[in-house]
Amino acid sequence: MKLYIKYMVSLRCKMLVKEELEKLGINYTSVDLGMVKIEDNVTEKQLETFGKNLKKSGLELLDNERNILVEKIKSVIVEMIHYEDEVPKVNDSDYISEELGYDYTYLSNTFSEVKGITIQQYIIMHKIEKVKELLLYNELTLTEIAHKLHYSSVAHLSNQFKKITGLTPTYFKELKEKREKNLEDL
Repeated sequence: MKLYIKYMVSLRCKMLVKEELEKLGINYTSVDLGMVKIEDNVTEKQLETFGKNLKKSGLELLDNERNILVEKIKSVIVEMIHYEDEVPKVNDSDYISEELGYDYTYLSNTFSEVKGITIQQYIIMHKIEKVKELLLYNELTLTEIAHKLHYSSVAHLSNQFKKITGLTPTYFKELKEKREKNLEDL
């Protein structure tokens, strides 16, 4: 039996899920990226209690197949953008489709219906978050960041960044430097 849980990937969340399973005497084989694999049958009472306990901690037990699929899509995108050394060079749609084993049109329609935005919009939002992170680290130039995230040009990255944040990447970086200088002056 597999249970899907909506939570951020963190050691704290994994530990919390494991603790709840152990409190209820539910044997599991693994707790991974939003998914728990259970060894035995779980009673309705155990499942209900598990769901309530998770909710108290800000986690959510997913039981709707469409919501589960959307969480899987989101996980693949987050992994692809934030945790891979480099964004895969293949088309985003091909990558997501291949990772999840579904036709991209089906994934795209399901995601849009459940979340109210397209997969591409979700990807762009995460790419911009990654750009912010890389700008704050100050290790790469904007050209290197554009290349790393497979933007066609620095201008394309800058336009998307401004559209999402209301700031240019250069101004965003300047704000960070001003904040640092102000902290030093204290």
